Formats: sequence, structure tokens, C-alpha cells
Amino acid sequence: MCAGLRLHGVGVLAVAALVVACNGERPESRPPAKSSSTRTTPSVADEAPPRPRVDPAAVAPLRRPAAARLVAIGDLHGDLEATRHALRLAKVVDDADRWIGGTTVVVQTGDQLDRGDQERAILELLDRLAREAKAAGGALVVLNGNHEVMNVLWDFRYVTEGGYRDFADVKPDDPADPRLAEVPEPARGRAAAFAPGGPYARILAQRPIAAIVGDTAFVHGGILPEHVARLAKLDQDVRTWMSGGVDEPRAIVEAIMDEQGPVWTRFYADDGAAVCERLADALAAMDAARLVIGHTVQKGGITSACDGRLWRIDVGLATHYGGPHQVLEIVGDEARVLSGDGATADH
Repeated sequence: MCAGLRLHGVGVLAVAALVVACNGERPESRPPAKSSSTRTTPSVADEAPPRPRVDPAAVAPLRRPAAARLVAIGDLHGDLEATRHALRLAKVVDDADRWIGGTTVVVQTGDQLDRGDQERAILELLDRLAREAKAAGGALVVLNGNHEVMNVLWDFRYVTEGGYRDFADVKPDDPADPRLAEVPEPARGRAAAFAPGGPYARILAQRPIAAIVGDTAFVHGGILPEHVARLAKLDQDVRTWMSGGVDEPRAIVEAIMDEQGPVWTRFYADDGAAVCERLADALAAMDAARLVIGHTVQKGGITSACDGRLWRIDVGLATHYGGPHQVLEIVGDEARVLSGDGATADH
């Protein structure tokens, strides 16, 4: 049996074992959540909760002005070349990876980490491009997904051996931290990098869990109607925790790790009238026209549902999945899929 890790700053055993510490198979599931449901995706036939009455001002901290051109990029999972290809496909970087997108706003919907060997380069590239985009009058908005949260929790189930080597030179602020003694030596650099307040956790702390650009909302997993009233507070709580500013993070961790929370839910992976009804409630509460999500791989490419009000953009573009290279472009009320082969599909 391999040794588990402790969730950093939470004090409960993680369900994950490090790949470098054992050779067993890694489960393709999230850690157990405190929930009365054992399913990760509820049936659309489940009884929906009462419709919340939410003032759209509740999400004002997450809102950004409309953009003349808006591009959304899905999960990257440690594949630097796929990341560069997606950015070039969006026509926002040149061959030297410099911002040429002008006032374009790009939103990446989370999961830069895990399953690939080049995570550090991706984090640093996106961090630099965000500064360049801002200077040019545009924006690169990078969201945190469930895998960013998992790494801050030292849940390293999906880390590759290269992913450990990539952060091996990161030193902890406190080399005597007794928690690091519980981490297998090859993973201590990564643990130091992503511990709350660590150098790469501080980069993640600059990034929201959701954003609304004009009338388009973005999140990794999904925004359900019941999320809206507390979404901005949860976002701020998570960022404060990642930055190292929370002494007792248990309540924050339980909220962000909820299996039906914004970075974990797969409710919108289903189709059907009930899905569209709940989506309509969530959009109304946010004063938004559409929702763009990642998290659930669309093996055939980007999909839309609910008359264009829902877009699923995780196409598995990383090498781990081998999916197509596609991004979503939104100009005014028109959305179209940009594909690596030059094809486009208007909606």
C-alpha cells in the first residue's frame, strides 16, 4: 500500500497517492465529498431546488466589460504545445508567444495542471501573457479548475513524473515545516510550490473560479442557480486561502470541493429540458446570455445546447486525451468554433 498525503492546512487524509511513491492505478474520480448524493452527475429527472431570487449585483465582482471579440479555451492539462497552438488558433499570440491579440479578451476555463509534464511553463506563459494583454487593452482571464484546487490541497493523483521534476527546485518558505515530512521526497518541491502561500499557489490566487465578460459567463464545471448568490464570496474565499491568508480553511475547502460545486459539477454535461430550465434560471440570476464550461471532455469537439446558451469547450486538446484543437470565438451574439484544421462552424 502507498502512503496517503494530508490535505495541506486541513488535517484530514487525502485519498490520493503519489505516482512516484507507488505504482498502483490512480482512480479517475474526485475525492469523496460531504454530500448526501453518491453520484457526481445528477439525473435531470431529479427534483430541482426552488428557484433562487438573486440580484445580479451579487456577481458584480466577477463581471468584466463586454469585449468586441471574445475567445474561450478549454482544459490544457500540462501540454505546452497544445496551449501554444490554441493561443495561435485564437490569433492572440505570434510564433514567439508574444501577445498580438490587441483588445481581444481570452478566457481559459481552468485545468492547466495535471496529466502533462509542462505545467510550470504553462502557468508562467499565461501569467506573462495576461500582463501583455492588459497593456494592449485586452485581457487573458485564466480560471482555476478542480485540478488547480486539488494541487493546492496536495492531491497529486494525476501528476506525471515529469510534473514532479518540473517543480523539484522549489524550496519551502519554512524548510522545517513538519507537514513536508509526510510528503515523499520527490514530491516536496511540488508541495512547496502549491502549498497555500507558496509561489505557484500565489499565482493561482490571482485567478478567479468564474468570470462574466459582458453577457457571457465562464466557469470550469458549471454555475447552478443556487451557486449565484454565493459565487463571488466563494471566489474570494478560495483566492485568500490559496494566497496563504486563511488559518482554518476547512469550510472553504469543503465548499470548493463540493461535488455539485462550480468547479466539480457535471450537471451541464447532460442534455434535456430540465438542464436548460436550470441553466435559464442561473443565467437570469447573473443577467447573462450564455454559459461556457470546461471539465467534461467533448470527444467530437466543442458542443452547444439550450439554443446556444450553453457551450462545452473541453475538447481534450492535451496529448493525454488526443482530442482536436478547437477554441470558441464570440463576436457580438455570434459564436463560432475555430478548429486547428482551419474549419469553422457558425452558431
